[in-house]
Amino acid sequence: MSGSVRNWMRSAWRLVAQSLSGRLLLLTLFYVLLTEAVIFGPSVGRYHHALLQSHVESAELAILPLTEAAGERLSTKLREQLLKRADASAVVLRRPEEHELFLVTQVPRRIDFIIDLRNDNALKQIYYGLDCLLRGGDRTLRVMAPTGIKGAQGVDIILGEQSIHQALARYAVQTALLALLLSAVTALLVFLSLYFVLVRPMARVTRAMIAFRENPEDASRIVVPSARQDEIGIAERELATMQTELYGSLQHRARLAALGTAVAKIQHDLRNILSSAQLASDRLAASEDPVVKRLAPRLIGAIDHAVALATNTLRYGRAEEHPPERKMMALKPLLDEAGEAALAEHSGQTAIALADEVPPELQIDADPQQLYRIVLNLLRNAGDAVNGKTAGEIRLSASRNGRRVLIHVADNGPGIPDKVRERLFQPFAGSARPGGSGLGLVIARELARAHGGDVSLIATGPQGTTFRVEIPDREPQ
Repeated sequence: MSGSVRNWMRSAWRLVAQSLSGRLLLLTLFYVLLTEAVIFGPSVGRYHHALLQSHVESAELAILPLTEAAGERLSTKLREQLLKRADASAVVLRRPEEHELFLVTQVPRRIDFIIDLRNDNALKQIYYGLDCLLRGGDRTLRVMAPTGIKGAQGVDIILGEQSIHQALARYAVQTALLALLLSAVTALLVFLSLYFVLVRPMARVTRAMIAFRENPEDASRIVVPSARQDEIGIAERELATMQTELYGSLQHRARLAALGTAVAKIQHDLRNILSSAQLASDRLAASEDPVVKRLAPRLIGAIDHAVALATNTLRYGRAEEHPPERKMMALKPLLDEAGEAALAEHSGQTAIALADEVPPELQIDADPQQLYRIVLNLLRNAGDAVNGKTAGEIRLSASRNGRRVLIHVADNGPGIPDKVRERLFQPFAGSARPGGSGLGLVIARELARAHGGDVSLIATGPQGTTFRVEIPDREPQ
């Protein structure tokens, strides 16, 4: 039985110490008790001072008749009764020229403790009160106090401390019990107030977060915000908004995933069909028929674009990019090769000039194949932008900025329309030319970010468009 009780108490303590409401209760109790403890010392000191002052006043009343001439006619028995009521062993009235002693019993042989009330202050009261409470009891006291008796400078009383100690102990116990009661009531009221105002609403928000995390696709788990206008209410509304947006995003992604699976299957079959058509178009290109010769380039170009679209879509959908295999290499040869490949796609069409401003000595820390694809995609887009223009030009430049290499691809095309610019890096949505897949810039940015860099649009307008590729060096090991 005792073991089960200990286990229950241990569990209860863990619940109190580890929960927000339990910690709040413990802190409230601690601070209230601390406040009561600070007040306890002055209370004991004032009560002890009042007890001593009461004995001093009683002694003054007892000896007052004896200080007059008529007091000499009082009987010895009456004089002793008056002094006994002062609860003192002896009373000394200090005058300027003499000290007058009034005896009740014999003067004690020794004085254990002297209390001087003539220069009284709060600190002395606390000290005398706590000293009596903790160490007093059977001591003999000498209390020195000012007096209102005419012609006297002060009064000293010698008395036992037992009655004072007993009265002070009773007062201290009553004060401590009252303090505990007030502390418990105050702590309970503060705890209940904070629990209902803060802890319980926060627990509700926490439970809603946990429930939503377990199944974010269940719309019934979205928290229903209350009408509160304080910070808790704001947190509830923001959480509900965030959960709603996340739920919608997950639903959208689920639909896109299902659609992507279907599109991948269609694109896979379509690529096989287009490959067969591409073989047939190559044979048509060798035909001597003038009509076939005139139409074959258009057919071949259309089939090539369709094959590229199917290949890029499948590659993007599988997300099969391997981590960059980086090495230090010269940048100019790779950019020259990408430029030749990009311009070869526009051979036979309007001439496009490529201005290469890349320093031969510039080195870059990158994956050669992935960097080639990044630049080739940008150069293809630039070539498509200036295609058909009388003086089309592409400018290719690069420079090093600290531990980063910046590559700029600029063209003098008509610029990117505003509607396309808003979704430039979104898959299947950022193409500015008819028949484009919208994947070139998306793939280029993903490859650059795999290096820790980025691809960004610097400027666009009637004067042309400029893209920047940023590739940082690897962090030193």
